[in-house]
Amino acid sequence: MSFADLNLDPSILRALTDAGYENPTPIQAQSIPEALQGRDIMASAQTGTGKTAAFTLPALNLLATQHPVRSRGPRILVLTPTRELAAQVNEAARKYGKFLRARCVSIVGGMPYPLQNKLLSQPLDILVATPGRFIDHLERGRIDLSRLQMLVLDEADRMLDMGFMPDVEKICAALPAERQTLLFSATLDGIKDIGKRFLNNPLTIQVAGQREQHANIEQRLHFVDDMNHKNKLLEHLLIAPDVNQAIIFTSTKRHADLLAEDLYAAGHSTAALHGDMTQGARNRTLTKLRHGDVKVLVATDVAARGIDVHGITHVINYDLPKFAEDYVHRIGRTGRANNSGIAISFASNTDRHLLRKIEQYTGHKFQPAVIAGFEPKRAIRMDDGGGEKRGNGGKRPGSSNGRPQNKGGFRGNSRDGGGRENREFRGNRENSSFGDRVMRDGQPSKPREQRATTGVSEPRHAEQRTDREVNGNSKSYTKDTDFQFARALTEEFGQRRPRSTSGSPSAKPQERFGNPNGGNRGANKPRTGGSKPFGEAGGIKRPRSFA
Repeated sequence: MSFADLNLDPSILRALTDAGYENPTPIQAQSIPEALQGRDIMASAQTGTGKTAAFTLPALNLLATQHPVRSRGPRILVLTPTRELAAQVNEAARKYGKFLRARCVSIVGGMPYPLQNKLLSQPLDILVATPGRFIDHLERGRIDLSRLQMLVLDEADRMLDMGFMPDVEKICAALPAERQTLLFSATLDGIKDIGKRFLNNPLTIQVAGQREQHANIEQRLHFVDDMNHKNKLLEHLLIAPDVNQAIIFTSTKRHADLLAEDLYAAGHSTAALHGDMTQGARNRTLTKLRHGDVKVLVATDVAARGIDVHGITHVINYDLPKFAEDYVHRIGRTGRANNSGIAISFASNTDRHLLRKIEQYTGHKFQPAVIAGFEPKRAIRMDDGGGEKRGNGGKRPGSSNGRPQNKGGFRGNSRDGGGRENREFRGNRENSSFGDRVMRDGQPSKPREQRATTGVSEPRHAEQRTDREVNGNSKSYTKDTDFQFARALTEEFGQRRPRSTSGSPSAKPQERFGNPNGGNRGANKPRTGGSKPFGEAGGIKRPRSFA
């Protein structure tokens, strides 16, 4: 089947020919004929299969005929969860409708209101928007919906995850009741109930489930010991000759900035992309990526959808996603339009539960790969821990929260902010590399030194510290041990007064060591002239350790 068999307008077919498209994908071949008949559609297909064109082409075909009502309002409304996805839809509509002279406008957050007000004041045919910014303009009365004919909900599952459904319900209530609604999503899990509220007797089309394996994407897994091992392995992979363009996904925005800075300093053409950037900066970054000026893009999950660049050959999961469906969208940035791609994931010993979720969701069993010279020192066992039932309610013995307790030695991938090693890292945080700045994992813990032995047993929390001096002389006493040592010296030089056993209120409380002149407890007052100073005849000899 070719696009000519779909009864599209000749101007659209001409634009498709100029773009180099001849045959529709399965999702396009099934949804376009039904959409041209005016039916509501709820369609699902995996990433990179042409869902954008599946609803853009019927919408443009609708614009080939004149609307009886003359107004400046849009005839097609497309709602997307992210700004990047809105830019992708806007670009596709302009490319396929260039011979129709369709006026397409994108309204997203992060852009100045005066410019958007000017665009909305002019006649337009297709309006692509994010839900929040659309409601802002709708409440201000800047959008005329009198001639709206079609509503498209793109990536509806993502809008549900991001909490946009209340806004979508508010928008649908403001739209004309007589309209055609198309819902496209990567998965229909949790979407069917929502589709029944917004769609009228919809036709369900499910070409390929989200759990279907990406046959054209090679998925690799590399075990890493710590951040240093991960960074060296990343550098080795990026200098490979088969890497044209790559996207590296991190878990946080700060890690994306730090890693992008270090890769740029290492000589890579790198840029960062995350939600804290202004819309102008995000647009410039994506433009450079499409033009090939940026070879390595370090991004958060904001770039997991909406980036359609055919030059991306590698996707690297520097940090595994928390949700298994995000993994599928991440690796879907490569291998698009039936091209081949490579998806590489880094995993440490604490990422076993994430790997299990991804394997269960995708049905793909990871086979760890090893590169000579970058072998992990510790192998990860995928068959222990996690979801198995244990005699202790699924928990490991000696654990209160189901996680193995560290008994010393290698700390694995610990993320806590405590420990001497982490405090040392904070001291040189500004002058260190990305691996040093975020590395709180994989550091060998120093063996705990022998506690100081005194006549009085120490409390449990008293821990040996080697980086603290006591009055400039000793490095072997904690706070509690200092006080014990002081009491021993006080008893030796006769400065400790006996406790009062009478219980009378006139009895003075025991004085702390360091206040030989009496007075308030713990206060160091200057001595009067009548008292003999330390070191003189008849006076009290001053211990050298407390000079």
